[in-house]
Amino acid sequence: MKIYVASSWRNLQQEVVVHMLRQWGHDVYDFKNPPNGGKGFSWSDIDPDWKRWTPEEYVKNLSDPIAEKGFASDFEGMQWADACVMVLPCGRSANTEAGWMKGAGKKVYVFQPTNEEPELMYKIYDGVLTSYGQLMDIFAPKGVLS
Repeated sequence: MKIYVASSWRNLQQEVVVHMLRQWGHDVYDFKNPPNGGKGFSWSDIDPDWKRWTPEEYVKNLSDPIAEKGFASDFEGMQWADACVMVLPCGRSANTEAGWMKGAGKKVYVFQPTNEEPELMYKIYDGVLTSYGQLMDIFAPKGVLS
């Protein structure tokens, strides 16, 4: 299966999930290490002071070539994938990615291995998995023992 892992740069569980899915034989899109080489997109590549942008500066920088390249890479990964695993906690981008993928008819699972604020609308997804065992039940080949 081709899987897009959506999460946050700050979420260390994302790297574990990517590794496990690959160990189970899946092709995985990892936004931190995209297949086009190099590192994944970061606003700081455009401007180290990006957190101080005005709304107008933010909109202008959406068209920066670095932002365009990062968007294209991630969106192509979303289109390529059969399914999405959204690893919590995460932010707006990961939620947007997962929502788009569900709307495109792809399987989407929320992986919540830690306590997080409940979200009612996650009911639209194919499941909320709360342990690595549940992740394995869905994605590991049958007969694999962790």
